Amino acid sequence: MHLKTLTLRGFKSFASATTLHFEPGINCVVGPNGSGKSNVVDALAWVMGEQGAKNLRGGQMTDVIFAGTASRPALGRAEVSLTIDNTDGALPIDYSEVTISRTLFRAGGSEYAINGTACRLLDIQELLSDTGMGRQMHVIIGQGKLDQVLTATPEDRRSFIEEAAGVLKHRRRKEKALHKLDAMQANLTRIEDLTAELRRQLGPLARQASTARRAQAIQQHVFDARARLLADDLAQAQARLTTQTTNEETLTQQRQAINQAVIDARADVERREAELAQSAPHLNELNQTWQRVTSLAERFSSLRALAKERQHSLTAVAPDIHRGESPESMRQRARAARVEENDLIQAVQQASDSLTLAVTQREQAEQKERGIDAELALLNRTIADKREASARLVGKLATVKSRLESLSAERERVVSTAADAKKRATDAGEQVARLEQDIVAHTDGDDTLAIEHEEAAKDLASAQEKLEQARNNLSAAQHQHVAWQTKAETLKMSLAPEDATAWAINEHRMGINGLVRDAIHVDAGWEAGIEAAMLGIAEGAVVDDVDLAIDALRAAREAEAGHVQFLIKAPHSLTDHTDEVIAQAAVSEREARPASALIRGEDPVAWALRRYLMDTIVASDLAIARKLMAAGAYRVATLAGDVITQTSARGGEVEHKATLARQAFYEDAVREAEKARDAEAAANADITEAIKARDVAQESYELVSAQLTSRDSHIAAVSAQLGILRQTLTAAHAEQERYAQRIERIDDDITTYREEQAALDAEHRQAYDDPQVHNNRVTELASAREQAHQATVTARTNETEARLALRTKEERLRAVAGRADALENTAQSIQARIDQEKRAAQRRAQASVVASNVYEYAQRAVIIAQRIVEQVERERTEFNEAHARQESEMSLARRRLDSALQEQRIFDDDHHRHELLLAELQLTYKQLAERAIDDIGMEAETLIEEYGPHQPVRDLENSDDSESIRQYPYVRAEQEKRLARAERDLAKLGKINPLALEEHAALEERHTYLSEQLADLRQSRADLLQIVRDIDERVHEVMTSAFTDVAQAFSEIFPRLFPGGDGRLVLTDPESILTTGIDIEARPPGKRVKRLSLLSGGERSLTAIAFLVAIFKARPSPFYVMDEVEAALDDVNLSRLLDIFVELQENSQLLVITHHKRTMEIADALYGVAMREGGITTVISQRLKDVIEV
Repeated sequence: MHLKTLTLRGFKSFASATTLHFEPGINCVVGPNGSGKSNVVDALAWVMGEQGAKNLRGGQMTDVIFAGTASRPALGRAEVSLTIDNTDGALPIDYSEVTISRTLFRAGGSEYAINGTACRLLDIQELLSDTGMGRQMHVIIGQGKLDQVLTATPEDRRSFIEEAAGVLKHRRRKEKALHKLDAMQANLTRIEDLTAELRRQLGPLARQASTARRAQAIQQHVFDARARLLADDLAQAQARLTTQTTNEETLTQQRQAINQAVIDARADVERREAELAQSAPHLNELNQTWQRVTSLAERFSSLRALAKERQHSLTAVAPDIHRGESPESMRQRARAARVEENDLIQAVQQASDSLTLAVTQREQAEQKERGIDAELALLNRTIADKREASARLVGKLATVKSRLESLSAERERVVSTAADAKKRATDAGEQVARLEQDIVAHTDGDDTLAIEHEEAAKDLASAQEKLEQARNNLSAAQHQHVAWQTKAETLKMSLAPEDATAWAINEHRMGINGLVRDAIHVDAGWEAGIEAAMLGIAEGAVVDDVDLAIDALRAAREAEAGHVQFLIKAPHSLTDHTDEVIAQAAVSEREARPASALIRGEDPVAWALRRYLMDTIVASDLAIARKLMAAGAYRVATLAGDVITQTSARGGEVEHKATLARQAFYEDAVREAEKARDAEAAANADITEAIKARDVAQESYELVSAQLTSRDSHIAAVSAQLGILRQTLTAAHAEQERYAQRIERIDDDITTYREEQAALDAEHRQAYDDPQVHNNRVTELASAREQAHQATVTARTNETEARLALRTKEERLRAVAGRADALENTAQSIQARIDQEKRAAQRRAQASVVASNVYEYAQRAVIIAQRIVEQVERERTEFNEAHARQESEMSLARRRLDSALQEQRIFDDDHHRHELLLAELQLTYKQLAERAIDDIGMEAETLIEEYGPHQPVRDLENSDDSESIRQYPYVRAEQEKRLARAERDLAKLGKINPLALEEHAALEERHTYLSEQLADLRQSRADLLQIVRDIDERVHEVMTSAFTDVAQAFSEIFPRLFPGGDGRLVLTDPESILTTGIDIEARPPGKRVKRLSLLSGGERSLTAIAFLVAIFKARPSPFYVMDEVEAALDDVNLSRLLDIFVELQENSQLLVITHHKRTMEIADALYGVAMREGGITTVISQRLKDVIEV
């Protein structure tokens, strides 16, 4: 089994559909930082059921959906599909390929599918659990997972092994079984309570059925009287409703007349409003005409003023006359300037010829001088080359000498520095030894502080356990208190008298000393027999003497209170022969006892009851009663409630009231409630003591923890300092080696430079010669060069003078050349301006005439416009007066309409009150009709027809089936008395259950059903407990084997990653394999500490890798995903880890996110991940075996 393909659509940076085809073996995903490599790991975890957004490097689950970029909008969903090759059948599903899909919508919904079929997340987790993959996702080592392994609790580390060993599915089965047990226990308790309650209710229901039959006759009277009274109320309400309905017709006619008046007034208002609306457009038109004419008059007035002003301005302007030089004078001056310009042109031509001759002479002189300079320069260059070669040799000699001096100085400095490095190495070695001794001093021995910390932790746990136990005791005591208090209150309510006894105690009270059951005490277990023998007197009251009892009976009859019984106090005297009968019947005390002997106490009430029960024996059952009666007993009562005498026998009830038993139960409940209250107070005191002990243990634990933390911090600090010193020692040794090599190289350089110095000295002596020959030739050339230079200077002077003469004549020519043209142009401009002024004067004259004409026309238009304005103003005033008269008539019509509406509102209020009265009558009739249906079960019309006042009343008391029923007229007062008497008789019967027979049968059936269900639940509970035990045994077996294998693998892997080191896995509670945690002990080479917190970053990473690889090797999974796990490793440790990767490749598929080239070299396939400018990840892949074949 291995991963085959992974398809991402809209997942994080994978905006477009991207499919990665994985190969068996090692697959490496590479790419720059931030390109989306880890998103591939997140996609794998997400599709396999990861539910934590933080584990996916997000704040919420919707963060996995592509959020959009500047060039591409956000997507609405993310989908990932993972195809697994299941050819080996590792997954429990009949497919050679299994595709798991997960889709998340931005709205919050999600979907799961297996091979395209929708499923639940639980189905995917169950499918993958058999391959060692679960919620911990130990097969996916993402960024930060290594640190999570190290900082995890021992219980969390255990979960990694459980997941790899496939224990999680067993734990889920156990959790489900325990949840079912919890739910079943509640159901079991409830069914037990229900069954007990049903058993308690079955007896009273039988008695209630008898009472119900007696109540049926009384209820017939109640029903008949109530029906006739209700029918009378309905008839009266119906009559009032009919009268009120007749008045409604008259009010309707009045309403129609008032409504017609309102309609007429409203029509008049609407007609006048229409007239006003018709006149409004004409008025608006007059106003607009007046505005337009007024505006025209104002515009003509403005035009008249403007024309007058224009005429004035044109006549006020005087003509501009030219006063300068005349054009003809300027033309004569231009002709004279033209003659002077021609003379200057000829002079310039002559000066130019002279300049050309001087230039030719100067060039010849310069050419001769340059030839001499070139020969002199060549000679000087030859002399300079010889001097430069000599100088270079001298410079090289100086450089070699300087280098020899600097090498000598450097050698002295390196020798001194090497001595310093040797001293530093010595000092660092001494400090390393001292610090190692310090660490040994703090870590060797019995580690008293750690033992104190463990003891303090145990004390704290014990105190916490005691506090929890005290709280449980308090909860149990509170529960017991509430239960017994509730039971006592329930029993107290059931003991309340239901006949006239309550009336005698609460209202009569003369000579009454409370209830009999409260005044007597019976031996435990014999209450039912005593109560049966008392023949109902147990529910009666106690009186002082016979006279008071007679007075109470008379008062009860007069008050019609009902049945009442009294026990009269008696003196301390009794003659009883029951002991002889019991002895003659040869029965034991457990089987029969005299009733008088079962009464405890010496008060008058107890002796009165003994007298009442004189010659009565209480037997355990009817068999014993038979023996006693045969022995001559006068009266025998059984514990089942049967009473037998020589002349009568009664009983046979399955269950009876057992008042005395309930009284005993009530007293027991009160005592138990008091005990529970005392236990609650004691539990509160225990909680207080437990809290104090917990606080003391907590303080001790925190103190020891602080000391242990301080000790560990000191060790960590010393270890850090020790690491620095070891680095210093290593650096010093390396520095010594470098300095020795440097001294050797300096000595070689000094030898080389000395040989070079000797060679340069010989070359310098050979290159030296006499320079006098070259100096004579230089003197000759210098003299010739001076003569040529004087000739050149003379030629240049002549050239300069000729050039100045030419420039002077050219300047004069330029000054004269444009004067003639300028004078001619000025003459033409003056002539044009004179002509323009003449034309402007003609135009002003014509404009003055036009302005005068406009003024006259505007004057006449202003007069006409003023006349029109006056005419429109008169028409507007007349029309406004007519419009005002229409508005006045309109106001009058509106007042008439308001008066009619006011009268209509008054009538509506009266009519509304009438409608309310009618509605009230209808509501009363409706309520009475509903009462007829609810109380009597008949419609109102049917009830009036059958039980109305016109129907005679049947005498139900003095008639039977064989005679005709006597009838008499209906009188409401007699029916009210009849109803009150029947209700009073019904109340005397107490609580009545008319469905007692049906309820008894249904209750008995339900009791049988619940008993069967109770047996089934108990059997199911036993089965579940057996399942839990089987699961615990299986988990114990699997976990023990898995831990042994993982621990063995860890002890083998750790020395490979840390040659010379030692590591092992330790159980925190070896006695309880089902709950124990797992600790990691790691000791790298050269160190004596085992705490993970004291290891370096690389050591911590390798330790976590060793733990995970041990799990991988002990319980292999089909594939593993590792995200940059080797990022913090150096080359040596990387080589060790890659060797392990190659071993894992034999049984599992690896997907590795990496930046290391060496990791890429062992891969079977490479996947390059890159991010384009738009923030979207793209992937390219390459099988390395294809590259190797090519």
